[in-house]
Amino acid sequence: MALTVTLLNSAYLRGRCCRHKVLHPLLGPLLSDSMSKLYSSYRRPGSQPEKKTSWQNIDFSFKKGIDVLKTQLSMLKEETKDYLIGPGGHPFSQYLLEQTRVLWEFRSQEDLNKWVISSDVEIGGKSEVYLKLGRNNQAALLYGTLNTEVPRDGETKYSGYCSMRAKPPVGSFARKKYYDWSNFNSLYLRVRGDGRPWMVNIYTDPYFSHQKDDLYNYFMFTRGGPYWEEIKIPFSKFFLSSRGRVQDDQHPIWLDKASFLTLGFTIGDKVDGPFQLEIDFIGLLNDRAHTEEFAYETYEKNPQV
Repeated sequence: MALTVTLLNSAYLRGRCCRHKVLHPLLGPLLSDSMSKLYSSYRRPGSQPEKKTSWQNIDFSFKKGIDVLKTQLSMLKEETKDYLIGPGGHPFSQYLLEQTRVLWEFRSQEDLNKWVISSDVEIGGKSEVYLKLGRNNQAALLYGTLNTEVPRDGETKYSGYCSMRAKPPVGSFARKKYYDWSNFNSLYLRVRGDGRPWMVNIYTDPYFSHQKDDLYNYFMFTRGGPYWEEIKIPFSKFFLSSRGRVQDDQHPIWLDKASFLTLGFTIGDKVDGPFQLEIDFIGLLNDRAHTEEFAYETYEKNPQV
């Protein structure tokens, strides 16, 4: 009896192996355990995602909840007071006649905490970027090293960038806030660079999710040397891009509070080596002599003759 069972098992295994050899070209990934994955397990290098569930990151401390509530109520009080005074906390007469406005200046560590720096380390690159206060705490010093070496992962084709971006403003009780720049037509900066070009980015908050990567960009060329320079960039010069590609369909940027979210700087000129940029302040200017609405031609698809 045992001999009969052994012969039947060997015949079954032999038939199964033959079927695998016949069906392997077609159903190989489904028949073998090592190839059962229908997706690639490859993941780019960098920081690993957190495996904790969302509820595990919640702090159930009652004392901390009371402190957060006090902070949010104080923020709501300031917002209500500014709203009663006028737009942006300014009297209405001053708001109408306003010619300049300083948005960001860098005089303390608290001012630096309003910004976030990043580099291609997130995708496995080797660039480095740092942010600190400059001499006499009178400017922000953005410095680091650019490295265009592509990660050896078989998928990444380009690398070598560093960026600095302002944190989006947040109102009381974690409400989104937006900047209203509709009274101005130019961006005004006082910087001191090392001669390398930078990209100025304006981040928007679109309604549709497929537009979340849309940016408005323009170039900022620093001349280097020991002297500060004041740069004025009209908003009419900014062009629309998405995921690093300039779009064919261009339109002027909307400066009202319904779309504008934050601003940032990026360096990626494909030149390895150190870089440095000092920023004294970032402001707005209403240049009455500038009357251009948009610097680029807009094309209509399938125009009606």
